[in-house]
Amino acid sequence: MTIARAMVEAKDKLDFCQVCGCLAESGLCPYCSDQGRDQTLLCIIQEPRDVLVIERTGQYRGLYHVLHGALSPLDGIGPEELRLDHLVQRIEESRIDEVIIATNPNVEGDATAGYLARLLKPHQVKVTRIAFGLPVGGDIEYADDLTLSRALDGRREM
Repeated sequence: MTIARAMVEAKDKLDFCQVCGCLAESGLCPYCSDQGRDQTLLCIIQEPRDVLVIERTGQYRGLYHVLHGALSPLDGIGPEELRLDHLVQRIEESRIDEVIIATNPNVEGDATAGYLARLLKPHQVKVTRIAFGLPVGGDIEYADDLTLSRALDGRREM
C-alpha cells in the first residue's frame, strides 16, 4: 500500500517544466532555475529521463529542451506533437548559440535530428549532433556495421 500511495503522491506533485518540458515539482525544473548553467547551450532530448543520463556524465552544464517523443509517421507523431513551436520561440527569445541534438540513434531519432537541423538552420545557431560509436570496453569484432560506420565517421584527431 505504501508504494501505491507514493506513486499517486508523485504523480500529483510532478508536472512538466514550463520552459523545457523536464519533470518539475513546481513551474520550473532544477535545470531551468539554475542560473549557474550555461544559458547559451541547449540540448534537445526525446524524453525527460534522458536528462538524467546526460547529467550523470557531469560533462554538460547547459539547458535542455524535451521533445516528449520523436518523429514517427507510422505512429502518428509529426512535428506538431513535439513542442517544436516552443523550441523555435525559445531560441528566438534567448541568447542560445549552440543546439546539441541528442535524439536516439535509431530511425525515428535520426529523422527527428535531420528535421531539427533543417528547422533551426535559419535561426543563426550552431546545430550539432551527439557522436555515436563503440562503447568503452567493447570489442570491434562485436560491433554492428552501422555503429562501426558511425564511429569511423565521427572520428577526431588525436
